[in-house]
Amino acid sequence: MKNLTSLQKNLADIQAKSPLVHNITNYVVMNNTANALLAIGASPVMAHAVEEVADMVSIASSLVLNMGTLSPQWVEAMLKAGQKAKALKIPIVFDPVGVGATAYRNEVASKILALTSPTVIRANASEIMALAGANIITKGVDSSQQTQNALQSAKNLATQQKCIVVVSGAQDIITDGTRVSYCDRGDALMTKVTGMGCTASAILGAFVAVEQDTLQAAINATALVGSIGQLSAQTAKAPGSLQTAFLDNLYRAATGELNLGSL
Repeated sequence: MKNLTSLQKNLADIQAKSPLVHNITNYVVMNNTANALLAIGASPVMAHAVEEVADMVSIASSLVLNMGTLSPQWVEAMLKAGQKAKALKIPIVFDPVGVGATAYRNEVASKILALTSPTVIRANASEIMALAGANIITKGVDSSQQTQNALQSAKNLATQQKCIVVVSGAQDIITDGTRVSYCDRGDALMTKVTGMGCTASAILGAFVAVEQDTLQAAINATALVGSIGQLSAQTAKAPGSLQTAFLDNLYRAATGELNLGSL
């Protein structure tokens, strides 16, 4: 695995600092993402009430905005928290789940981009293409495109938004608009567990909280999720056991019990 020393340092920093990662995410995955953050040593909080999000993000180390299950109140909370994070220069990870599927999701995603200026955008290929303005209709929250099809859209989006873009898929792409990195880790069984992508976005939130080089943080977080997923699939018999193995192996990697160099 490339950047092993950098990845290990990020994990050690997460363990030492236990960054508070404020998630405004969908209720399908809250338990999964909170447990994944706890496993690597971060401190998750799932706060979406409009009345408190500005205060909560003010004490957080990063903010993760996830569009999985939208409602007007949650959208308002995302915008309020995002604007506060932007003002305080707190890194923002944006997961535009399902953008391109409905006009409402497109409208919400556009507002989040315009008003919050995400530090990292992480999504599947068709979501990235839709976000970048391509004439793409996504398959609900699933991708209808291969990651390589989204490379130019990802580079354009990164340049336009002055951020890092991560395209998830069989081969992950990470770009700042000029530089491009690839990650070939992972396993097809991961697609049978809901919220694996959302979990990756949450983990990204922990990495950007401790790593100032945002591109490197995105590369390291993507490599970790893919490698742990690939390792876990070697012993898991089905989606349920994969979910358990993934969480256990995240913890083992973060605490040093698992030798990342062997992955």
